[in-house]
Amino acid sequence: MSLWNSNFFPSRAAVNLRPALLATALIALLASCTNTASDPLTETAGGNETAPESDYGVLVMAHGGSAEWDAAVEASLASIEAGYPVAAAFGMADAGSMERAVRELEAAGAKHVGVVRLFVSGESWYERTEQILGLSAGAPTRAEAMAKMASASTRHRPMGFWQIDTDLEFHLSEEGLADAEEMDQVLLTRIRSLSKNPADETVLVLAHGPGDDAENARWIARISERTELAREQLGIADIRVFTLREDWQGKRKKAEQQIRAYVQQSSADGKTTLVVPYRVMGFGPYHEVLSGLDYRADETGLVPHDNVGLWLVNQARALEQQASQRHRQAE
Repeated sequence: MSLWNSNFFPSRAAVNLRPALLATALIALLASCTNTASDPLTETAGGNETAPESDYGVLVMAHGGSAEWDAAVEASLASIEAGYPVAAAFGMADAGSMERAVRELEAAGAKHVGVVRLFVSGESWYERTEQILGLSAGAPTRAEAMAKMASASTRHRPMGFWQIDTDLEFHLSEEGLADAEEMDQVLLTRIRSLSKNPADETVLVLAHGPGDDAENARWIARISERTELAREQLGIADIRVFTLREDWQGKRKKAEQQIRAYVQQSSADGKTTLVVPYRVMGFGPYHEVLSGLDYRADETGLVPHDNVGLWLVNQARALEQQASQRHRQAE
């Protein structure tokens, strides 16, 4: 079989990398994606048709969480699994989880791997991921990392960080969900489901946020772009994006004050605030932050929604094109 055989289309039976329980989700998600785009498995967001390649696989990185959190994300992977071997690496950018996913893809016959990072920001863990995959220098060997971890406290062990020893060629996505136009429809769906009287409602879109101030401004700007479709179609009085900056206590305190002030002002103006989390899954710590305030929320993150599956497909296909072009240039 040639390296780039455009007629090859691996079956789920041949590459059984995800649990069988996703079969139902696969059927439903593929049907829904068919309604969203002409054929997400043969067309990218830009409309450039390509064909699945015989030795191309996809590694999806995600934060990870509860069993429910992981299962919801895995269900979204069904849209890619119809065309490629797929392995998931939970734990943000943990070398151990990533290495297990790499070994799965090696066993499935992959040689070229598109790495789709299911994070809100494309900046999250980017440099660390490059180092772990050997795309840039900076990560120790696995043996060096294990020796260091063995001497560390067993109660506070960090995420694994070492360069994975593999011959796979990696192609790394740069886009995050904050950049993804596919998420415009997700926000529209979430806000529409909560809205009862748009003229008397405001929307608080709430995200995790980073510690760096400049990066945080980019988070807010990019997510604000994702709200434009809802602004145009729903007639909501106001839509604002805030980040909680959850892991930085000093900055979080100020963010909480701003978030609560926005909801309180909406109430004073006689308007109801609809709270929509811009998180991959769930409502995070927002109950605590909004305690005692008047708001409406269904606590649903970006997943589940068909367009998350569509975005995953589009990212995988774009990286496949990148791999194909790089191979042709090397010939």
